[in-house]
Amino acid sequence: MVEIVSRTAPRPAGRRPQELSVDGVTIARADIAREAQNHAASDPAAAWQAASHALVVRQLLLAEADRLGIAAVPEEDDEDRRETEEEAVIRALLEQEVKVPTADEATCRRYFARNPALFRTGDLYEVAHILIAADPADADARQAAREQADALLKALLSGAVAFETAARETSACPSREVGGSLGQIGKGQTVPEFEAALAAMAPGAIHPVPVETRYGFHIVRLAHRVEGRDLPFEMVREAIAGHLELSSWHAAMRQYVSLLIGRADIRGISMEGAQSPLVQ
Repeated sequence: MVEIVSRTAPRPAGRRPQELSVDGVTIARADIAREAQNHAASDPAAAWQAASHALVVRQLLLAEADRLGIAAVPEEDDEDRRETEEEAVIRALLEQEVKVPTADEATCRRYFARNPALFRTGDLYEVAHILIAADPADADARQAAREQADALLKALLSGAVAFETAARETSACPSREVGGSLGQIGKGQTVPEFEAALAAMAPGAIHPVPVETRYGFHIVRLAHRVEGRDLPFEMVREAIAGHLELSSWHAAMRQYVSLLIGRADIRGISMEGAQSPLVQ
């Protein structure tokens, strides 16, 4: 990441600037307060600082566009949202000044070869479960649920009760209506503990111990596993190119903003570590 340096001396953390200005142009406190509503932060002071950084960068970009004589007509997107005049000018400035190379075939293939896990479909599991629910904050209920799940698992493994019957009569999950079946699920569709249990199971088996999650204790049966497969380069070529070009644009944008900050007279806040609000 390009280091961003301001000529402004750092202010003590947590303090709002008395007056914020960029090359003599004052940014009003009311504007900072409005902008702060757009910045999620751990506390109001952090939101104020993020808003100040964003407005400083915005002023730098508008001033640079004015210096270069850049004008633009606001555009509309596919949802009929129209740019403001300032947004259009900033867009035109960046289109002119921030250039990134097109990701060529060789670059895309190198990225594809170095990141094979990114280009593989996940495993799919056809699974059923029985949930014995318990509030994680209630130790007594948790212990009772554990004991109930242990007893039910033993009955299932011995063949004393059918899985579907036990699910309909016992499970706290809506899937009880279909014998506990969750259908086919993939990575990210359930909690990590449940996913880890599935990954370790053989198709046709019931997990040897109840699987504990924040919801309670699950008795898990894996019917089938469909192994993931590697995607061919041709299928992901455009996605890789888009990712690489976007990453390059972010880097170029940070450098461009850094240069503007470095030659500006910014008063009222340190811009060290600041980023463009257009780059997240």
